[in-house]
Amino acid sequence: MTDYRLGIDVGGTNTDAVIMNTDDELLAKTKTPTTEDITTGILHALDDVLDESGITVDALGYVMLGTTHATNAITERRGLNEVGVIRIGAPATQSIRPLLEWPDDLADAIGNNVSILDGGHEFDGRTLNDLDEAQVREQVREFAGVDAFAVTSVFSPVREDHEARVAEIIRDEVGDEIPISLSNEIGSVGLLERENATTLNAALTSVADEAASAFVEAMDERGIDANLYFGQNDGTLMSVEYAIRYPIFTVASGPSNSVRGAAYLSNVQNGIIVDVGGTTTDVGAVSDGFPRESSVAVEIGDVKTNFRMPDIIAIGIGGGSLVSTDGEVMVGPQSVGYKLTDEALCFGGETLTATDLEVAAGTIDIGSVTPDIDEETVLAAREFVRGRVERAVDRIKTSAEQVPVVIVGGGSILVPNDLEGASEVHKPDHYEVANAVGVAIAQVSGEVDRIYSLDEMTRDEAIQNAKDEAIENALAAGADTESIEIVDIEEVPLSYLPGNAVRIKVKAAGALDH
Repeated sequence: MTDYRLGIDVGGTNTDAVIMNTDDELLAKTKTPTTEDITTGILHALDDVLDESGITVDALGYVMLGTTHATNAITERRGLNEVGVIRIGAPATQSIRPLLEWPDDLADAIGNNVSILDGGHEFDGRTLNDLDEAQVREQVREFAGVDAFAVTSVFSPVREDHEARVAEIIRDEVGDEIPISLSNEIGSVGLLERENATTLNAALTSVADEAASAFVEAMDERGIDANLYFGQNDGTLMSVEYAIRYPIFTVASGPSNSVRGAAYLSNVQNGIIVDVGGTTTDVGAVSDGFPRESSVAVEIGDVKTNFRMPDIIAIGIGGGSLVSTDGEVMVGPQSVGYKLTDEALCFGGETLTATDLEVAAGTIDIGSVTPDIDEETVLAAREFVRGRVERAVDRIKTSAEQVPVVIVGGGSILVPNDLEGASEVHKPDHYEVANAVGVAIAQVSGEVDRIYSLDEMTRDEAIQNAKDEAIENALAAGADTESIEIVDIEEVPLSYLPGNAVRIKVKAAGALDH
């Protein structure tokens, strides 16, 4: 039997791994400290679960990785490509240049090479301005030496002709080796946010390539010949090749994996998920078993973007959070992170952390020392944590009604079992590795988000067109043809636009392609 699945999730503090069989039963699990080079931590976790399960590497059919490589690269401004940013929209869009609102250090890290060229379309697909191909060629030559290109045209989610032609010209000038990110494949309607998401994607392709190479090498080192997948931020999977093309979709995949895993382990398909890690607590919503998508522009590295992201509130409380006792007792946001086993009091260190409070209270038994902390401090810190989590749960809810809350993650012990606003609180079995379970059980998906003019086609034709494109995208990401189904359709009439315009968003998902 070669259909066992290995799910690995790399967090800021811990790397978790699980092995599951074809019936989605968990056979082995582990939680090991994340290492600075990430790959070493993955290998440690891999070795641990293989030892515990007794399964040979030959029996692994699939390996799924949820990673923070892309998020870390943006946060630390490290390893990013120099990007040639081309906007097709002159003269209509010249009042605001590309990257205008970016932090200076991030814009500098990607080279700050920007241009606005003639072209673009109206909301209904009519040409806004003709594309000047000679101007494009000249600009591409001026950007000689960049590592990647990001191309964004006005209303390209409606008509992508100009972006596609610019990509052809770039390949004609510089060859096929340099990656090109096109905004119609990444963001939705809204020029600046879509341009930002596309530029970040272009900046991350080398980081993704390195991460993918390290992932493949780690598997080769252990003699694993399995299908490899990356987790993406809607709680589904994509092939390694797809991840290298669209690394931006791996940003925030960790919280999405946790939402999927928590929903599966607790059998709660609609509710609130609280994932307590070593550094932060992510509070999100699960809707029909999938992470609820954010309906507003999401900031990544202080840059506003509009591609799909899970609706998550992050609070700076985790197992490694520092506890301040000067005046009012406070927990976080600073954390010892993956150094918990060196620096926390219960492990013989000198730093008072949230984990030490629980050891002192006797709720968990880890480490070599039981810290001597007075009861008043423990109670005050616990109330602080309760208050922050309850506020986050209240903010993520869409109504005042009580809803089920599922608490998962290695730091779950910090959160009490009775929360205001919760109809019931679940801490399911294997809660500490919910994120790895989430990536191990995930399906493969594709989606589309476009504006259609119903003056040019019927509503049914527009919806069918969107469905077909979503299915195509799911197949490209690695889904099995026979199992693909449409899991979500959103239709929003755009009354502020003439021409009977409607925005249609469709998501398709299917099982892994064997």
